[in-house]
Amino acid sequence: MANNAKRAMLYRMVMPGHVCPYGLKSKWLLRRHGYAVDDRSLRTRAEVDAFKAEHGVATTPQTFIGGERIGGHDDLRRFFGKSVADKNATSYRPVIALFAMTACMALAASVAVEGAPFTLRAAEWFVSFSMCVLALLKLQDVERFSTMFLNYDLLARRWVPYGYVYPFAEGLAGVLMTAGVLTWLSVPVALVIGGIGAVSVFKAVYVDRRELKCACVGGASNVPLGFVSLTENLFMVGMALWMLLRPMGVM
Repeated sequence: MANNAKRAMLYRMVMPGHVCPYGLKSKWLLRRHGYAVDDRSLRTRAEVDAFKAEHGVATTPQTFIGGERIGGHDDLRRFFGKSVADKNATSYRPVIALFAMTACMALAASVAVEGAPFTLRAAEWFVSFSMCVLALLKLQDVERFSTMFLNYDLLARRWVPYGYVYPFAEGLAGVLMTAGVLTWLSVPVALVIGGIGAVSVFKAVYVDRRELKCACVGGASNVPLGFVSLTENLFMVGMALWMLLRPMGVM
């Protein structure tokens, strides 16, 4: 049970059409730290506006402890010594999560088909699954992706529609490579977009020394352009060469 000496008052929106998620998070956070919560629901827009005007605040929820206003959810996290994410900060978390998931998918598919996780097909599927998921992230907002892509891609700068074509081409190549069909189409597509991409990234980052955001996981990412994007493109080129040379017995 919560310690009665630790009490907090929480004002949050609980309206028929909207229950504030940050209010729920604040309530959970307070209880997690042993506070008994006096949960004050603001049930109408008029109540919300009146509360904001009375306390001179712009947002809800608002937490009060010992008669002192702590603030909103982020302020409450800081009060408890927890970190607050900076939306503009550089983060590799989306990329790590993506490749970790596609690796698990590849291993799972290999177990289902081959009966063992660590197989040659698992490695192939890891690359092709990654291409599919990366394409999916770009396709969520093609307009935003293409705008970011134009910052560094050499072909897109000469032919703007390429920025719109790229995610579809990457997704198509990934799907075909996963199935192991139409190699005559998937291989040249992957070679072209991967090769141009690798050269573009290398020039922008390592020759021109430009500091840009990477469009590899979509147009809203805070991943810096560099190693990740270069690796994505080299993976595509490597996969294409592997599929091209394997039938010849070279590999």
